[in-house]
Amino acid sequence: MAERLLGKNLNELTELARSAGLPAYVGRQLADWIYVKGVRTLEEMTNLSKVARQKLAETCEVGIMPPRQEQRSADGTVKYLFPASCGGWVETVYIPESGGRATLCVSSQVGCKMGCRFCMTGRQGFHGQLTAADILNQVYALPGGPGMLTNIVFMGQGEPMDNYAAVFTATQVLTASWGLAWSPRRITVSTVGV
Repeated sequence: MAERLLGKNLNELTELARSAGLPAYVGRQLADWIYVKGVRTLEEMTNLSKVARQKLAETCEVGIMPPRQEQRSADGTVKYLFPASCGGWVETVYIPESGGRATLCVSSQVGCKMGCRFCMTGRQGFHGQLTAADILNQVYALPGGPGMLTNIVFMGQGEPMDNYAAVFTATQVLTASWGLAWSPRRITVSTVGV
């Protein structure tokens, strides 16, 4: 199985480039193509040489996976179902609002350990942690990509602080200058505390 580039921070992409025998600056080029331009294949990365793209393709892929299912409601809300690399499925909800706002409610786990009485996910039990790639896939695999969003809420399946490392990496990509460069004010992490 190919290694997913999606979900890697700038240091990880730079190290991956070096380990493939490529110059360190290729890491920044990869970040730009994946997180800023939103490409889905290595072939689209046209400022990388054909040899570099072939070398990366031997072991890597961008790793954006489309939703397997979607349900649309009359008010424009769309619920997407995405596969998780730990097995199982997670839901992501796109919520359009008046004034051109659009919120994406993302998941951080398959199920949840917290068992909150008000939450249906907690009653289903815990089934696994999402990777940073799984979390970011919910944003980048949308038809229209992240450009159609005004904010993201970590309020889908799971307790974000129980999967801190992956949530931190995902928010780093969303806010870093080499990533999506969003203001942190556009991201809300909803937690019951750990």
